[in-house]
Amino acid sequence: MRKLFGKIHRWISIPLGIILSVICFSGATLVFEKEITQQLNPCIYKVEVPESEATLLPPSELVAHLKTQIADSLKLSALQYGGAADEPVMVTFQNAGKKNLSVNPYTGEVNGWTKSYPFFQTMRKLHRWLLNPPLQKGAYSTGKIIVGISTLLMVVILVSGLIIWWPRSRKALHNRLQVSCTKGWRRFWYDSHVALGFYSTLFLLVMALTGLTWSFGWYRSFAYGLFGTTASSSTSPHSHSASQEAESMRAKGKRNTETDYTAWDKAFRQVQSRYPDYTSLRIEKNKIQVNQGHNLRRTDTVEFDPANGTLTRIITSADTPRSQKLKGWFYAFHTGSWGGVYTKVLYFLAAFIGGVLPLSGYYLWWKKKRRPTR
Repeated sequence: MRKLFGKIHRWISIPLGIILSVICFSGATLVFEKEITQQLNPCIYKVEVPESEATLLPPSELVAHLKTQIADSLKLSALQYGGAADEPVMVTFQNAGKKNLSVNPYTGEVNGWTKSYPFFQTMRKLHRWLLNPPLQKGAYSTGKIIVGISTLLMVVILVSGLIIWWPRSRKALHNRLQVSCTKGWRRFWYDSHVALGFYSTLFLLVMALTGLTWSFGWYRSFAYGLFGTTASSSTSPHSHSASQEAESMRAKGKRNTETDYTAWDKAFRQVQSRYPDYTSLRIEKNKIQVNQGHNLRRTDTVEFDPANGTLTRIITSADTPRSQKLKGWFYAFHTGSWGGVYTKVLYFLAAFIGGVLPLSGYYLWWKKKRRPTR
């Protein structure tokens, strides 16, 4: 049985090893993208907290300050207040793509636009599509299919590797988990391949199995089905409020008035009082999304009347459809963000090891092929 799995492990790894190394190494570079970007741009992601007791500017005052500093062509769509005292307000605009504008919540002064470095953009394209992105979101491309098939076969490689080198005794297990540095390069790389494979396999399996939900529709349906839901049912719990808003607009005729940000003030104060320990508050149109966790996010949605700011309904995270929760969980477990910085470090190491394993495997295969036959 081990010989069979040895052949499966070897002959799948040989053609796919380089691709898997590229996927793993590029994934490792993305683990700390957010933290690195923020460290390189402290003036964008941090603000100076006033020494004297100061309160956050309410939305209406913040927008008033903002309008004197930005172009009229920018149409504001959302304000996101951070939970920490030194966090800026991130302003989203309808026609600014994925960029946000950082604003000091105490003075209304614009800090600048959030950054997205070309290096990380390239690594993301390499990780997801081998630099061959689809023409539109949700479509397929050659690169996306190759990454998906390679990731699926990576699961087979990892499982077969465990079967091949699974120890038969406690002493064998002890040897499997050690790396000898005094018995030559071949023994060093053999021990590294086996031991590092044991240490990283669980994390690599989690990354692969969750990452496949973005590669294939059939796999996504299967994965969601295991948890008793369907991927197609991942509709937003706020779609009902969107239809209510549309009906309200129709009832008012075609009258188009500017957003009343004083109503946002009232709703903002009420939500702050109700959720004193929030991680972030995102205000848009007639709702406020309240994030209560850094890792596996717990988000409540508070709906309010855009005319007077009265709270009308609260949709708790417990009421969120399971399919929508799964999407967040899959992302958190794929990226390592579910446990904060500690799991991110483990994921970085595992992804880096995942890139090294095919290379050490190539070396061992090459050395074996060079052995003289008798």
